[in-house]
Amino acid sequence: MPKRPWKSYRPVSGKPYIPKWKKTGKGRRYTIKHIPESKIRMFTIGKEGDYDYILTMFSLETAQVNHLSLEAARIASNRYLREKIGRDNYLMRILPYPHHVVREHKMMAFAGADRLQDGMRRAFGKPFGRAARIKKNQKLMIIKVHKNDLENAKHAMKRAKMKFPMPCRISIEKIKQKNEKSETQ
Repeated sequence: MPKRPWKSYRPVSGKPYIPKWKKTGKGRRYTIKHIPESKIRMFTIGKEGDYDYILTMFSLETAQVNHLSLEAARIASNRYLREKIGRDNYLMRILPYPHHVVREHKMMAFAGADRLQDGMRRAFGKPFGRAARIKKNQKLMIIKVHKNDLENAKHAMKRAKMKFPMPCRISIEKIKQKNEKSETQ
């Protein structure tokens, strides 16, 4: 059966369906059975240090972002930054975590399927993925870089921006160094 397009899950509606712990006779168990693992593994990449600029990506709409989209954005920007400026010259963080469990009511979707299956209206469905619920103007991703690597970081953010299902904007801020404050005193 083919996979449904993400546009059918993108709008935020209802309460989030999140995994909760329940105490049973066998110990603590999830109340949702067979939750798929999140594909995104690393939320912080790079090296901590004193950087000159911080680039932040904000969402312009409320939406649900698939865990695969978060991982694709991380891979696209990290690969570009690693080959252009090196592994230890930046710090990148993915901020939202995919808590919401997305459900799908599986139906046949091929030619002639209407004669075989009508389906159920408002069916509950089985878990098939995870999503992060993003609010308007919420931070999605940050990258900290040195002054001479700013253009490469902008390009990496643009690559990551294409992976998200909603429009985003990028803001650039100069980080105030601790040494500047101590010199003036």
